[in-house]
Amino acid sequence: MTDLLYTEEENDLRAAVRSLLADRADPAALPGRVEESSPYDPALWQALAADMGAAGLLVPEKLGGQGATHREAAVVLEELGRAVAPVPYLTSSVVATETLLALDAGDSYARDLLAELATGRKVAVLAVPLAAGPGDEPGATGTVSAGSVSAVADAVRANVLLVPRPDGLYAVDAAEAEVVPQTPLDLTRPLATVTVADGGSRLADAAAARAAVRRGLLAGAGLLASEQLGVAEWCLEETVRHTRERHQFNRPVGSFQALKHRMAKLWLDVAGARAAARSAADALATGSPDAPLAVAVAQVYCSRVAVRAAEECVQLHGGIGMTWEHPAHLFLKRAKADQIALGSAGHHKRTLAELVDLPAPGAAR
Repeated sequence: MTDLLYTEEENDLRAAVRSLLADRADPAALPGRVEESSPYDPALWQALAADMGAAGLLVPEKLGGQGATHREAAVVLEELGRAVAPVPYLTSSVVATETLLALDAGDSYARDLLAELATGRKVAVLAVPLAAGPGDEPGATGTVSAGSVSAVADAVRANVLLVPRPDGLYAVDAAEAEVVPQTPLDLTRPLATVTVADGGSRLADAAAARAAVRRGLLAGAGLLASEQLGVAEWCLEETVRHTRERHQFNRPVGSFQALKHRMAKLWLDVAGARAAARSAADALATGSPDAPLAVAVAQVYCSRVAVRAAEECVQLHGGIGMTWEHPAHLFLKRAKADQIALGSAGHHKRTLAELVDLPAPGAAR
């Protein structure tokens, strides 16, 4: 039976990550950082990835990591979502790390790279579009054989690019690739067009590369649901706080029945998103054969809830929510960008239809 409750260790990890983010990544200060320069804070990444050891949660101890599970990584992503923290945790510590873990353990380069990712010394990114979902890799292996691929998340922060090609998976030093920044919707998760020439260290053949990329994207999609949960939780809590403090007609606006109903409905949606995200994280952690099903359910549900929570946050803040200075717009942009990241809702609905043998959405019955 799946246990969706948080363990004492998970709650301790949450408290530590939340305390760090409160000191280093206050959402109220983020609009100013985004406007002035890149919001990426290397010192924050060092504290989270190396000092706290969060980057190595999914890496076994024998390879230099913490030997934890996807449940603990999901807790970190919940907190990063609550702060829309501009760090490459999802792309490097989850997607790239899971891709490498799926490879032959005898590959010394992959082992060494995993150790460096686990300690935060390096950041690796899988060179596929952010929208690529499990089982929906570009070409046979997520190939960039044509030379370039666009919308690669966090490529501007990467030291190493994991490049799928027709004959396998390669590790390429980011300094040897051309990385051209793009203008993203979500200003806290940069995108870039990556152009890679031939070369690099071959990590796997074509068949192993397909399996590894699929595993990396599946884990990424499953734990992205926890980030979406964190976004929704912050938006709900901030909206409740604001409507308690904001007065009209000598009453808190949150006391009006129409707003109570909207926030109560949103609370129920967030509770459902928590169950879906925790189920996906637990299925990945236990290696359940139902993991693809749990991930698809979590993405279909959590992506919608995160967007709705962010929209309600903006609207119920009134004029304040429409300003650049308030961070609500950053949460809305993260929620909208996450909605199509690692597979759209339509992609995951098709996956659900295949897994439970139902007609695909829109198909004739």
